[in-house]
Amino acid sequence: MRWTYALAMMALMLPLTTFAGDGWIDGDGKALPQTDAMKSKDGFAASLLVTSDADWRAKWDTPADTTPNFTEASDVQLGGELFVLTFLSNPQLGEDGAAKVHCDVRMLRPDGSTSADERDVPCFTARLPGPPTLLYMTNVQLKFVAEPGDPKGTWTAQVVVKDLLRGVSLPLQAHFEVR
Repeated sequence: MRWTYALAMMALMLPLTTFAGDGWIDGDGKALPQTDAMKSKDGFAASLLVTSDADWRAKWDTPADTTPNFTEASDVQLGGELFVLTFLSNPQLGEDGAAKVHCDVRMLRPDGSTSADERDVPCFTARLPGPPTLLYMTNVQLKFVAEPGDPKGTWTAQVVVKDLLRGVSLPLQAHFEVR
């Protein structure tokens, strides 16, 4: 297993899903249920997406009138790769107009042991290019490469997204199978 995380804050001007003050909504304005990978609390929202799209960055870096379409993935074969993307919406802004969001990142093997563990990573600390209620991607993007020695079974990506100015933490997790 090889994993890395990229460092880049990006904003989406037309959201895949959006956040209304009381939770996530889809493009039709319908409320979406909270899940292990998509939560909101006290006006702050965050989500994880596991994708097999190696071109996820090109899909995200599109004009404001283009909505990216990511392929969700639930498994990976030996030699394959997956990407775990972390999104958020409506971070509290400080007097300087900047958000201050940190993330705790863990990757768990099928036996529950820790493969990676990073704490208090500044994952979204900048002035926003648009309203805080847009969908933003944090700089925590995990790349997982299934290597020959990796145990087969269910792996778990855990990210705790912490809005330090709002005082809210959202523990998220997403699973995928190494086959």
